[in-house]
Amino acid sequence: MRLSELLAAEWRPALGCTEPAAVAYAAAVAASQAEGPVRRARLVLDPRMFKNCFAVGIPNSEHKSGVRWALAIGALLPRADLKLESFRAATPEILAGAEALLAADALTVDVDPARTELFVDCVVERAGGRGRAVLEREHTRLTRIERNGVAVPPPPAAPGAPQDGASPRAALTRLSLEELIDLARSATPDDRARLDEGAALNLAIARHGLAAFPPSFAAAEGDGFAGRAGRLVCAGVHARMSGEDFVVMTLAGSGNKGITASVPLALRAAEGLAPQERVQEALALSCVMASLTTHHLGPLSAVCGGANAAGIGLACGLVLLGGGGPAEISLAVNNLVGNLAGMVCDGAKIGCGLKTMTAVDAAFRAASLARAGVGIPATDGIVGADGLASLSNLGRLAVRGMAGTDAEILEIMRAKLR
Repeated sequence: MRLSELLAAEWRPALGCTEPAAVAYAAAVAASQAEGPVRRARLVLDPRMFKNCFAVGIPNSEHKSGVRWALAIGALLPRADLKLESFRAATPEILAGAEALLAADALTVDVDPARTELFVDCVVERAGGRGRAVLEREHTRLTRIERNGVAVPPPPAAPGAPQDGASPRAALTRLSLEELIDLARSATPDDRARLDEGAALNLAIARHGLAAFPPSFAAAEGDGFAGRAGRLVCAGVHARMSGEDFVVMTLAGSGNKGITASVPLALRAAEGLAPQERVQEALALSCVMASLTTHHLGPLSAVCGGANAAGIGLACGLVLLGGGGPAEISLAVNNLVGNLAGMVCDGAKIGCGLKTMTAVDAAFRAASLARAGVGIPATDGIVGADGLASLSNLGRLAVRGMAGTDAEILEIMRAKLR
């Protein structure tokens, strides 16, 4: 595969958290199938989509949050083509209309516990008819559109969008660590420009987000570059989860992954601590390894992807930037898996900032140890014989072993909604 194919599918811009943005996109598509005032809307989500929509902030909404607001706003959006930037079209008039729908109890949100992959099923009833839109497996992958109960052909997939049986993440599993590194180093000038663009977006929201914290947090001393990088990541994720109006470059369907995997490396380049060309290749490897880990975990997981997938990607990028090769990168993966495995995902919310700050600290420590030839041995817990085996074990733990944990988290959150 080519790096450009992976970046087209996995390194993509979004406004706000990708899960409520996907809900708004589905609602806008459903609403576009009819005319007239919106009367009601119904939404069915898989458990993990619900979890990630539950408490997260929504951009351009006057600090509203949660799945019902995402549904109400989406059902009133005049455009169905903005996809993960749907909230850019929100206006004061749309917010007033959304508030009226909420007050009229015209919205229904349900969870289908049998769904194990990403699933969004939205029906919007308007005075002139009813529309339906279904997303499956990916945040913008429309698999069904209906107008008054009759199927409408979905629009053609965008260039680089995953097709059935052709997931770029799955393709990564067929590569060795040496080949994964070669893939990162194969970046073309266009790939490098795309990586730089995303890193700049993510560094911008991170710097903006520092204003939400006390000066003592931003100016803390004594923990060096890694500490500063971790605080920036925390600030960027906090700002994004709060609904700040900043486009970020997502990675493997997650803006938090994109921020975590890129900001520390972008900061290296911005401060002149490493050549831009090497930082670009390190960022490319960070994206590659985070996407590979996401394949094992699933796009939405029982474990924190911002920490596990992006933390692993960052650690690998740091090792490459420091001159390490496949052996050291394998050790870095083992160090992260042996350290952060089990950090749960309890939905997208401002608390994710602290989890990603922990991941950045762990990534720097894992990379430093790995470059010195130190790694958690395969005799320890779920750590495998090498980094790729550890990723497989981590996925097994997250998908099969933590299913009960995920269900219990969901019940706690549903009780809050009730």
